Amino acid sequence: MKRVGAHVSIAGGVENAPLNAKEIGAESFALFTKNQRQWVGKPLRAENIKLFKVNCRHAGYAAENIVPHDSYLINLGHPEKEALKKSRTAFLDEMKRCEQLELAMLNFHPGSHLRKINHDECLKRIADSINIALDKTEGVAAVIENTAGQGSNVGFQFEDLALIIEAVEDKSRVGVCLDTCHAFAAGYDFRNREVYENTLSSFENIIGLPYLKAMHLNDAKKGLGSRIDRHESIGLGKLGTDAFHLIMNDIRLEEVPLILETPNPDIWSQEIKMLYDMCE
Repeated sequence: MKRVGAHVSIAGGVENAPLNAKEIGAESFALFTKNQRQWVGKPLRAENIKLFKVNCRHAGYAAENIVPHDSYLINLGHPEKEALKKSRTAFLDEMKRCEQLELAMLNFHPGSHLRKINHDECLKRIADSINIALDKTEGVAAVIENTAGQGSNVGFQFEDLALIIEAVEDKSRVGVCLDTCHAFAAGYDFRNREVYENTLSSFENIIGLPYLKAMHLNDAKKGLGSRIDRHESIGLGKLGTDAFHLIMNDIRLEEVPLILETPNPDIWSQEIKMLYDMCE
């Protein structure tokens, strides 16, 4: 089945995320395990962890349906030694939090070279950062999100993601979260069957579909190849509804968490219903 959900709030504790997801009719969900705008978060308390697991079980969310996201502050390809060390420490903490919650993956933006090192060196640093975190944790996969290519961000080309994965030692614990808005902004089209199949074929040939662990379903405010990351509600942006109709009827995406990060949480339940209504 299709697993459509959204990135829900953890206000009051991580244990509330599955309850918030259930309330909007989600079959999957994303969350931050701490305040995403702080480097260091309060440790998860035993009661938070216990209630999170209980609420997930009661609501029917398996670990594979849950896509935690790390802090936006982290840059695993940072060109400066001390800042890179700080990012790696924070990323490891995020991985360990997922480990505590018995989650299967951690979704993250790969990083930026800040125009201080070359593109390939940045990719190497990201892969090294992943290897360090995987070596110090168990069970949690590092799931790389494609970017729009805005500014000095790397990871907007499928080739970038493939190079990072190639340099990760444990291939069983690495994957990709494909964001539709980011991909569109980077030049990958989804708007009709021909271009949709071209994009999926490129992903398959360059990265491999087994590495696709999750998707972010976002329409785009800006045009194809704009390299500008601006999400829009489903059907109100440049991607339009046909792209999402194709996604919802693609058997290759069964059981892949499909997470909304669209800008209006008040209509997430409506967007989820609209997406399910597209299924033929």
